[in-house]
Amino acid sequence: MTGFDGWIGRIETAVAQLDGWPLAGLHAALDQAGTVEIGTALPPTGQWLYFQPLAPQAGLGTDGHPERGGFLPPIELPRRMWAASEITFHRPMCVGDTVEKRSRIAGVSVKNGRTGTLAFVTVNHSYLKGGLLMLTEVQTLVYREAPAPGEPAPPPQPAPGGALWSHRVVPDTRLLFRYSAVTFNAHRIHYDEPYAREVEGYPGLVVHGQLTATLLVEALRRERPTMAIGSFSFRAMRPVFAGTPVHLEGAEDGKGYALWARDEAGAVVVEAKIRP
Repeated sequence: MTGFDGWIGRIETAVAQLDGWPLAGLHAALDQAGTVEIGTALPPTGQWLYFQPLAPQAGLGTDGHPERGGFLPPIELPRRMWAASEITFHRPMCVGDTVEKRSRIAGVSVKNGRTGTLAFVTVNHSYLKGGLLMLTEVQTLVYREAPAPGEPAPPPQPAPGGALWSHRVVPDTRLLFRYSAVTFNAHRIHYDEPYAREVEGYPGLVVHGQLTATLLVEALRRERPTMAIGSFSFRAMRPVFAGTPVHLEGAEDGKGYALWARDEAGAVVVEAKIRP
């Protein structure tokens, strides 16, 4: 778990025209009305539909991700999670735009915690159109050991009170499949239940952290449809499993809105912030 400093500063770039089909697919998966056409603005998490790594089938690892050691460092810990993102919106990106994505590895660190070894990789993403900065995102990936048999779950963080709205959703296997499809995500914990249980030690299929984050921000947009969003950040707190009810909630916090998704027992699974 050493020798990753050489990955810090590594840069990857890609250019793509933002097609309409993945956004239309997301709309269908989330039961959202409206047509998608040239000029349709991407929603706040719409950039996640694009620039997915197009590794050939032979270049996938056993977990479904591209084999390790390309742009990202070859960390061999078995569990990989998208733990958090901080997104700033500078200008709207629209279907039909030609956009350049520049990614840079900003940091790699390894820590030993209560649950074993953890490795953190921070990646800075910039999206540009015609040289103008459209969106920036700081993404944190976490790699960790599989839990030991019988290892207790981390203590829950209770959800705040005072929610101004609460939307109950149940992400099922169909939604997980469709979200994996529109984001070209082959991570097997989202669709291969025997793998999720027997290899990575989960009790069932895992809901994508970015899907829960998307559901949170879309719930805010239903409640505050005219609000201009300047930034959105989220942090995954606990895994969510397919078929498990989730409550999408939020409240004003003096600077914008605090958002959270909680389970039926009242524990926070994803927390987020919106700033105008």
